Amino acid sequence: MPDFSGLPLVIEPADLQGRLQTPGLILVDLTSAARYSQGHIPGARFVDPKRTQLGQPPAPGLLPSLPELQSLFGELGHHAGATYVVYDDEGGGWAGRFIWLLDVIGHHRYHYLDGGLTAWLAENLPLSTEVPPAAGGPVPLTLHDEPTATREYLQSRLGAADLAIWDARHPLEYSGAKVLAAKGGHVPGAVNFEWTAGMDPKRAMRIRRDMPQILEKLGITRDKEIVTHCQTHHRSGFTYLVAKALGYPRVKGYAGSWGEWGNHPDTPVVVEV
Repeated sequence: MPDFSGLPLVIEPADLQGRLQTPGLILVDLTSAARYSQGHIPGARFVDPKRTQLGQPPAPGLLPSLPELQSLFGELGHHAGATYVVYDDEGGGWAGRFIWLLDVIGHHRYHYLDGGLTAWLAENLPLSTEVPPAAGGPVPLTLHDEPTATREYLQSRLGAADLAIWDARHPLEYSGAKVLAAKGGHVPGAVNFEWTAGMDPKRAMRIRRDMPQILEKLGITRDKEIVTHCQTHHRSGFTYLVAKALGYPRVKGYAGSWGEWGNHPDTPVVVEV
């Protein structure tokens, strides 16, 4: 039986279709309860995207509590030998956030289904309405700091020559014209490239093939540490995923994102309006 060894982080629907019966596969659906009930990839377990976030103001994008994560991964049947394949129906935001969660718990056997459910449906592949039962109770987890940039860490790194801050928000949020916190604008030195601009609608929302060239022109290069954020580290789940998929060696998600930065009294901001 084929397994997932040798496959890149980003895989195609055909790669997954022939491996749905692979022992140890945990297939995670991050669409919505309604979409999941209508039909999902066979064997997929639904995770409400809200469960990947703390959900409390002013920074709802922060990491959920350890007990919450232990319960979530227990329901999925997490174990050290598992291979995760994750997908959503929006081009990779929630799926990328889940991959960040896997990095946080120190589990690196994972893949993203390029284009997610949109690409699966575009190839007329089968769906299921069967719901797998919860696999088990809470599992012990160890959280790792490396995949995450805290506010304090990002502030301490501002101006560093080897730092690239990737702001995945809408340009109006970046400029400060649209304000979703106490302060509008962006982190000093941040580069704006909106998350949806990295998706190819002509290829069923797969990641754009020219992303390496786009990032090079923006100065978001492999030799730098990449810190990506949005408002709640949902949209920047996609940009975290893209940087990881391209093999960037130093990538961090700023989980607090603008919800934290824009509401903190001591953070510097740049306004362009």
